[in-house]
Formats: sequence, structure tokens, C-alpha cells
Amino acid sequence: MSTLITLAYLFAASLFILGIKRLASPATARAGNQMAAIGMLIAVVATLLQGRILSPGTLLLGLALGSALGLLLAFKVKMTSMPEMVAALNGLGGGASVLVAAAEVARYVEAERGGAAMEPLTATLVVTVMMSVLIGAVTFSGSLVAVGKLGEWISGNPVRFVGMRALTVLVALGVLAAGAWPLLESAGAPQAETLAWATLAASALGLVLGVLLVVPIGGADMPVVVALLNSYSGLAAAATGFVLANQALIISGALVGASGIILSRIMCEAMNRSLWNVLAGGFGGGAAGMAGDGRAAGALSHRETTADDAAVLLGYAQKVVIVPGYGLAVAQAQHTVRELADVLQAKGVGVKFAIHPVAGRMPGHMNVLLAEANVPYDQLHEMEDINADFESTDVVLVIGANDVVNPAARHDPASPIYGMPILNVDHARNIIVLKRSMRPGYAGIENELFYAPRTAMLFGDAKKSLESLVVEVKQV
Repeated sequence: MSTLITLAYLFAASLFILGIKRLASPATARAGNQMAAIGMLIAVVATLLQGRILSPGTLLLGLALGSALGLLLAFKVKMTSMPEMVAALNGLGGGASVLVAAAEVARYVEAERGGAAMEPLTATLVVTVMMSVLIGAVTFSGSLVAVGKLGEWISGNPVRFVGMRALTVLVALGVLAAGAWPLLESAGAPQAETLAWATLAASALGLVLGVLLVVPIGGADMPVVVALLNSYSGLAAAATGFVLANQALIISGALVGASGIILSRIMCEAMNRSLWNVLAGGFGGGAAGMAGDGRAAGALSHRETTADDAAVLLGYAQKVVIVPGYGLAVAQAQHTVRELADVLQAKGVGVKFAIHPVAGRMPGHMNVLLAEANVPYDQLHEMEDINADFESTDVVLVIGANDVVNPAARHDPASPIYGMPILNVDHARNIIVLKRSMRPGYAGIENELFYAPRTAMLFGDAKKSLESLVVEVKQV
């Protein structure tokens, strides 16, 4: 039986690795996700059978209920709520790690009280338990704050108070003290009762620390935070794997932890900022205004257009680039924009989609959104690949994107987004921006692009505006 379990873990780990590899391309991402899911199913079933934790009937019932809940969420959660769902799942992963580690500690406590024979507690086990509890608790509470900021239940502005940094340091020191307590008290022979109290203290302090680490971060940095919390959830799972001596959990946790860190770094590079700057900078959600030259937004004028005029520009263009942003997700207009692209292509217009790495509220948000609408993968182009094309583009259609197309990032040292790589939309011959109003984006700063002479604003709900464009372009 043990040989079969080991082989099952090995097979599951192989599926995890192959699945993550396939996630590197939109064309194979769905298959990669399915492979990783099958691997996790195999690992869960093998673990339950190995420990004889559940009867076969109960096991099947649990799998059925879990699958039903997953399907319900998959169909019911809107694309606009997908970032919150991802953050919530990260938090649940961290919370599960805390509960599993605590259950293992409780098993030692019960054995110690009853005089039952168990392997003695070691310093290694204490360290892994504390790491699992700490990282898991931070992930859980931090993810809840991220969900609140993404869903705008909590202000996207950085939240700070006097003495906050000092309190964060004190809480972190408290967590370290709780972790050292079982090791120091018993001179290398930890006691289960002491470890239980230390686990409880570390869990409580970890929950507080998670809140203190995430609330100072502004809403514009949430994509990085989501990626980092995803990494935390993986590290917590890996630590729990060491607690349980479970190879599948160690491997899967390490893979998620490493990939999350890599993704966080990619997101930071896309904003030209360090991870430390994101965690400590409190960027996003500030007061709106035009940084740098001191001009107030009210002193500038913008140009408005209509669906009729915009359709003429689009219909007679040779090359059109569509830049999606969070506004596209809010309006649930991904299917309509694909319809517009199809209509333009039927008229011989070349259409591409320009994707910025931090557009939206989570990593890959725009890719997921457009994939749902069955936009062909070869029409999606990353920032580095398409930026050189904007100068030869007749019309750029910006749908709900804001900070990722703001020219201030290139030339205004006083701007909070200065140095952030952006899509060079302002280099195109004509720019049409679909927005509800002139309200600033998630970073809380005015966008110079909206006041540029070649930019025309088409105000209204993005889906309704796109529907009007589809009708008008067909008549051009």
C-alpha cells in the first residue's frame, strides 16, 4: 500500500509540474489547469487512503460536495469578482495550513496527556509548525483585507495610523518570541502543551500581522499583493507538508510558493518598482490631481466624441489596437468587444489587443477576461511586443484602462507612477477612450492621455458604447 501511495504522490507531483509549465501559454493554460487539478485530486485521495481518515463512502461524498461547490462558484462568480475570488482562495489555503498544523499539535497534546506512545517532538517539527501557522495566519487575514480592497468594501487608499510601523515590528517580534518559546523552555525537548499555547499565540499575532501588512498598501498595488499572497499560501502549504511528512504537499506548496514569488517580481518590474517599495510605499488611492507641472485637472480641456464619429474612424482604419482595462470587466463587455473586433476584421481592418501586465485587479486579469469571450490567442499581444506598433496604428480604442496608458509615467518625475512601463497609446494617430467619466483610475491620479489633442472621450457604460459602435461600424 505504501508503495502505491508513493507512486500516486510521484504521479501527482509530475502533473503539478507539467500543469504549471502549460500555464505559461494561453493556448495551453486550460489544459494545464486541468492537469494540475487532476494531480491534486490524486494527492488528496492518496492521503486520505494512506491515513484511513475516511471511509470510501464518506470520501466519495466529500469529493462530490466539494466538486459541486467548485462548479457553483465557477458558474456564479462574475468576471469582475474574479480577483476577489482568487484572493479569497489564497486566504482559505493559508487558513487550512493553520488548521492542519494546529490539529497535529493537538494530536501530540492528547498523546502527552494520555501517555500514549508517539514520536517525540523535535526542534525541526516545532519550527515547521510555527512557520506553517505564521505564514498561514498572515495569508488568511491579509487575503481578507485584499478581498475587501478589491471589492471596495475597504477603502483602496493606504490605511495608516500613528505608530503603525512600530506596532507591526512589535507584532512580528511577538511571533518570533512565540516560535522560540517551546524551544527555549525545555532546552531542546519541546513539550506539547507549551507548543499548543505557542501555536495559539502565533496564530493570533499572525492574523494581526497580516492585517497590518496589507492595509497600508494602496489599491493600485493589489495585483502584486494577490500574487504575493498566492506565494504565501504555497509556502504555508509546504511548511505543513513538512509537519505531516507529506511529499505531495511539500512539492505542490513549493511550486506555488516559487511561482508566486516569480509572478510578484514580474508584476513589480511591470510597474518599475521593488517589492519592498510595494509593501512599504502605500501607492494608490491618493487624491486626484495632475502631478508635476502643477496644472489642476480642471484647468485642462478634453474632447468628446460620439459613437457615430468613432465608428467612422474605426471603420476606415487599416490598423486598430484595443487596450482593455478594468472598466471592460466592470461592464461585462468582453463578448461585445470581441464582436466589434470581428466586425472590423470582416471589413479588412487589422485588429490587435494590447495587454499590460498589471491591467485589472489581478495578474492576467485581461487575458482571462478575453479568453472567456473566445478572443483568439494570436490577437493578444504583451506590452513589450506591441509598443513599437502604436506609431503606425490608425486608432487605439482604450476601454476602461487608465494608469497603464498614462504618459506621465514616462516624463513626469513628480508623478507616483513615474518610471512605470506603459503602453505607448499616445503615439497612435487617433485615440478613443471609453469611460463613464473623467474620474481618475485606481492609482488616484489624473491621466494626461485624456487631455491630449489626439484623444477623444466616448462617455457612457462600456458595454452600451461598444454595442453602439458595433451597430454604427456595420453601417460604415
